[in-house]
Amino acid sequence: MLAVAAPAVAQEAAHDTVNEANNPLTPKITINLHDYYIPSFIDTPGDPEANQFLLRGLIPSDMFGLPQLFRFTLPIATSRDVPSGYVTGLGDLTLMDLFILPKQGAVTLGIGPLLVVPTATDESLGSGKWQIGAAGVVVAPQSWGLLGGLVTYQTSFAGVEDREDVNLLTVQPILNINLSDGWYLRSSATWNFNPESGSSYIPVGAGVGKVFQLDKGVTMNAFVEPQYTVWHDGAGAPRWQIFAGVNFQFPVGRR
Repeated sequence: MLAVAAPAVAQEAAHDTVNEANNPLTPKITINLHDYYIPSFIDTPGDPEANQFLLRGLIPSDMFGLPQLFRFTLPIATSRDVPSGYVTGLGDLTLMDLFILPKQGAVTLGIGPLLVVPTATDESLGSGKWQIGAAGVVVAPQSWGLLGGLVTYQTSFAGVEDREDVNLLTVQPILNINLSDGWYLRSSATWNFNPESGSSYIPVGAGVGKVFQLDKGVTMNAFVEPQYTVWHDGAGAPRWQIFAGVNFQFPVGRR
């Protein structure tokens, strides 16, 4: 019985490690290096390409006695700039503060405010608008993997007057299926609904990743996930894109 139980316990611990590495609400200091490469757009003249590198960070805290996760996202983007060709620079900075609610069984919910700061270095790389909104994350770890979702809504309230107003809803379903030796299958494409610009679209992704245990409790999570747009409303949506990245999680309070 011990011989049978030991591998089962080890496998369960390995699954828990993979789930923790993929859980956006894990209370660890996290650095994400993410990249979206878009080689093709729908109904866009000139067959342009685009790339968006995302520097993301997550910092847990207990400010005011409430558990929360502060997250920032700073893009470094390359986009078509007619007629000069392409331009590379900073995009708009997104700040999010998620308050973690008491668990309901194995389900964890985080909600909080969202702020977008117009830090783009070129008008083709950002909206030119200050935006405010809200975000919600729900995560339900399973014995076989992870289910979850991230929903954000943001609307503009100030900025460059002659730029288009922003009214954006995003939905990111999260599905992970754990394999063995730290490997897992993943799907996490973000659905965008933007009635202001008319470029709403729903992509579906299917990728693979692997979680590595490094020294001093540090976890590295590397993945690649091609994503294809299955529905769109209006021109300018990515026809398909490649989402890839590396995440590092650092334990809090470890010496």
